[in-house]
Amino acid sequence: MTTRPPALLVLEDGTVFRGVSFGATGERFGEAVFNTGMAGYQEVLTDPSYAGQIVAMTSPHQGNYGVNEEDPESWRVQVSAFVVREASRRASSWRSSGTLDAYLAAADVVGIEGVDTRMLTRRLRDHGSMRAVVSTELVDPASLLERVRSSPGMEGADLARTVSTTEPYASGSVVGDAAADRGRVFHVAAYDFGIKRMILRLLARHGIGCTVFPAETPAATIAGGGFDGVFLSNGPGDPSATAYGIAATRELIGKVPIFGICLGHQLLGLALGGSTYKMTFGHRGVNQPVQRLETGTVEVTSHNHGFAVDPDGWAKDAEGRALTDHGPAVFTHRNLNDGTLEGLRCVDVPAASVQYHPEAAPGPHDSRYLFDGFRSMMEAGV
Repeated sequence: MTTRPPALLVLEDGTVFRGVSFGATGERFGEAVFNTGMAGYQEVLTDPSYAGQIVAMTSPHQGNYGVNEEDPESWRVQVSAFVVREASRRASSWRSSGTLDAYLAAADVVGIEGVDTRMLTRRLRDHGSMRAVVSTELVDPASLLERVRSSPGMEGADLARTVSTTEPYASGSVVGDAAADRGRVFHVAAYDFGIKRMILRLLARHGIGCTVFPAETPAATIAGGGFDGVFLSNGPGDPSATAYGIAATRELIGKVPIFGICLGHQLLGLALGGSTYKMTFGHRGVNQPVQRLETGTVEVTSHNHGFAVDPDGWAKDAEGRALTDHGPAVFTHRNLNDGTLEGLRCVDVPAASVQYHPEAAPGPHDSRYLFDGFRSMMEAGV
């Protein structure tokens, strides 16, 4: 059996975790975060929203069902490094085309296993997400700690442009049952701040075709394109640093129906004159309870974000609605774990957004009705 080199995970507070490497060897810096999902590791690895992050999985066994060519959410592995308690050496699934180990090695992404991920998760939960490094090259914690503390953090990081497409492209035509069942086929402009493939698939299934545009596309290009709506995608980094996304959204509000997810939700909030803040450790996983306020229904939802829209970022009217730069807005969803604002909808203009992921490829699927809500906005027009 091949001996795997030792690896270190060092947090900026000086905490050191020792393990052994899998995947690639080397040294990778990023923000250490944890994900509570029990499945969906390939979607996590390839989600552009994880760019710049060292992701630890709280479920102890990863790689059990291998990897395949159908599940990636983007064209490459996006995480900086991957931290697990145990990486399966064997892939057991009829869909599998390879192992997690080989997948990370081919992507030149460093993995570390043998880590007490329960202890790591408690550390991050109690003290917040931290800058960190995973290294197989240098086993001196003091030297690594010094370099971690001089590395950039996530606040102020503009990362959306680093994961976005560089050229516009059509995501595919809406055909077959989707076109027949939904009636009119809408065509929207999707801003790619780090868009997930499952979002495009779900839009198509709801009779919505997309042209995907680079993150820095001017609003004038979209406004003059004759689109039925605009979709603001998920993505990595600090939303307040994504100035081009905020500016474009601000210009498009009221001109065309807008729907945003995750970073798109944060950009809409900022474009409406609100504010965002960095959360202590964020929400990452597939089991977050969110309440739909207009019905009281509780949805199990998928999340991946370390920033949130501040519900107190606007003055309120007598009905408790936010007084935004484009008229009143209602808060539509809230997180039942910590009260975080999870959704909003403008009253006078067709614009709405949610913080979580209704497309959630591995599940849950409680919130896919939101794509029908986007259709309803476009049917009503501006």
